[in-house]
Amino acid sequence: MPTRPGLLECIERYFAAAPLPDAVIHRVGGLDVPIGDPAWPYPARPRTGGDPVTADDVRAAVARQEEAGLPAALEWVPECSPGTAAAARAAGLTVEELPLLVADDPVELVLPAGVRLYVVGADDPELPGYQRVAATAFANPGGPADVRDLPPDSSAEARARTAVLRERIASGRTVMMVAVEDGRPVAVGSHQPVDIDGSTVSEVVGVATLPRLRGRGLGAGMASALAAHAAENADLVFLAAGDDDVARVYERVGFARLATCAVADLRPAC
Repeated sequence: MPTRPGLLECIERYFAAAPLPDAVIHRVGGLDVPIGDPAWPYPARPRTGGDPVTADDVRAAVARQEEAGLPAALEWVPECSPGTAAAARAAGLTVEELPLLVADDPVELVLPAGVRLYVVGADDPELPGYQRVAATAFANPGGPADVRDLPPDSSAEARARTAVLRERIASGRTVMMVAVEDGRPVAVGSHQPVDIDGSTVSEVVGVATLPRLRGRGLGAGMASALAAHAAENADLVFLAAGDDDVARVYERVGFARLATCAVADLRPAC
């Protein structure tokens, strides 16, 4: 495990800084609640150096997010805010803890034969299709193997998400990669650099492979490529893995476990 001091402090500063270009931060008890565009929402987080988070804080944060038309969401690092899980549970929420890893000793992987990896441009006309790959991968484990089998999402919400993503790619706040096989996208992922007092920290997010194409090393290859790209400018690269099995995949490409990332769905369970 990495021992360089200050890694968790850097990650906490990243999370505090990431919403600032897009949202107004509302203080709700011991929580900071970013209020911005619903097309690119940010979770509420415990305020660094703030009071301990209470169940009433969580309930009030939920109400503020719902008033703004945002999804109810809370995220934190338990090692930095050990009492937040109890407060979330006391408010009737389900808490999930995910492995938090940092890029420590990167391993360059060779992608499967016939697969090419591209950095996505802001004007790429296929961007909505890449977003559908990610949406399908995360929502439907048995989904189609080809993005052309996915129904297009022409809703206003989908168009808004694409427009925000284009702006983020153009400004460099999101770097997106797509893996293409036989002319079709089969995996996607991004990293999101943030400048913190002249030092860059980037989070790898949204690594997704179409369900029927898993087991070929596409996800590991994507994570490896994103980490390598981010490390060209970033002093620290990190990610939260979906579970221990996924974390072990990332460990094989040079990530090391550092701590835990906790998330809570702030919608009351039915």
